[in-house]
Amino acid sequence: MITTRTVVDGLAFPECPRWHDSALWFSDQHGGSVSRIGLDGRAVPMMNVPGGPSGLGWDSRGSMLIVSMLEKRLYRHDEDKLSVVADLSSYCTGPANDMVVTADDYAIVGNIGFDFSGGEPPRNTVLLSVNTMSGQVKVVADDLNTPNGMVITPDGGTLILAESFGHRLLAFDLHGGGDLSNRRVFADLDSAVPDGICLDAEGCVWHASIGAHEVVRVEPGGAVRERVSTGDREAVACMLGGPDRRQLYVCTSTEFHPEDTTRLMQGRIEVAGVAAAGAGRP
Repeated sequence: MITTRTVVDGLAFPECPRWHDSALWFSDQHGGSVSRIGLDGRAVPMMNVPGGPSGLGWDSRGSMLIVSMLEKRLYRHDEDKLSVVADLSSYCTGPANDMVVTADDYAIVGNIGFDFSGGEPPRNTVLLSVNTMSGQVKVVADDLNTPNGMVITPDGGTLILAESFGHRLLAFDLHGGGDLSNRRVFADLDSAVPDGICLDAEGCVWHASIGAHEVVRVEPGGAVRERVSTGDREAVACMLGGPDRRQLYVCTSTEFHPEDTTRLMQGRIEVAGVAAAGAGRP
């Protein structure tokens, strides 16, 4: 099994890594900031986000889009200022969560669906599409058990979603305007709990497997191709990056609850080299 090495430590709870403009960007959800790691390996905080940042993306103009978990808002960061794109609170039954942005500027946004930190039991929720230029919000899928990490295939025609407590990856046909259709199972993961995901050039998906301390590469249908161990640490999200997109970056933590993560500050970004390069969005 492949193992990782540490790139950055001393974080609260790193999540939602993105490779963009020759750097790794990530949300420190419980620390309240978005940071950038350049090729020199240093993490530089870029902005603070009220409500804690989650999903990250960029619109066609190059402006950064950020989901605020507890405020349940989508923000745009431009010219060193945050502005509200859309209020998602009337749709989200739990903290707003991960996101992927389409080529035509629609943000597909999930939410946890329940108060995880407060000990609520899981309940199904919806997936949203937000027009990032107008702020218009619509529901594009429902009856989802913790919609989480998302990717879009290189042709722009398919969205793949981690349904965490559904223990599977789902696929949808993706249309213009952020609309989805033809919901189907991409991979049945048995008892695994997928969190953040990323896609490679061979059409396989890497998913961070909560509780298993590993990141797992699966092909369509669910057959396992590779595993990357994170030892005694939880793997919560992953992204293929680096100059050749063959570096698998993994967000890891020892704890999940904010009162613990912010006290211990044991979150890390780790990395392992893999053979197949990253593909698609984000």
